Amino acid sequence: MRWISLLPVAFLALASPALSEPTHADAPIALTTESYPPFSYREADGTYRGVGIDQVTIIMREADLPYTIEIMPWARAITLAETQPRHCVFAAARTPDREPRFKWVVPLFIDVNILVRHAASAAKAATMDEARQFTIGTHREDYTEDLLKRLDFPKIDLSPDLDATLRKLLGQRIDMMPMSEGVYAKLKAEGMPIERVMAFSQQQLGMACNKDVPDAEIARMQTALDALIRQGDQKVILSRYGIATPQ
Repeated sequence: MRWISLLPVAFLALASPALSEPTHADAPIALTTESYPPFSYREADGTYRGVGIDQVTIIMREADLPYTIEIMPWARAITLAETQPRHCVFAAARTPDREPRFKWVVPLFIDVNILVRHAASAAKAATMDEARQFTIGTHREDYTEDLLKRLDFPKIDLSPDLDATLRKLLGQRIDMMPMSEGVYAKLKAEGMPIERVMAFSQQQLGMACNKDVPDAEIARMQTALDALIRQGDQKVILSRYGIATPQ
């Protein structure tokens, strides 16, 4: 008879949310990004900082959503966001190809991308046709990889991350690379021997979330970002890192 008396308890344990394991929706949202100063980077003490980091930290706090942040190679960061539940990647360019693959929280930034060369390089271009004759480096799964292919650039050199591409440029193993104007200005101010060649593209950057993330949570994040922009806090964050306000 003892096992009969335990049946109601077992049934309640299965039926009651309070007694069950945490639901899928209770899990923290895993935010992934890459090392791309001044948008996202790791300080010497391990602290994460940057235009994107500062914004998403406020967004998640105001949206009252649990989260984690991890810096990793971009190809892995965006793949996790596309394939794994409760994952978002930032700051991802909102391109036509990516639009239907994610749920979006935008804009964290309006990115003006330029082609950059080594200061000692003789490579010059004023048009896309002229630029196509050169070897252009970028990193895997970055939106510029897809853009270079769509623009029929025949010589594309791929690296695992921005730092590897930049090392190739400084070693003159590639002729040019696409780079955010904000990153270019920072590196130039630090004495990096690089020169602007020409404008390349302009994209809206934001949080690209797995389609599993509930619409209600996306709405809470978007509301928090909208408030960040409306109250002028986004402008303050951008200015803190020497970045122009999105247009």
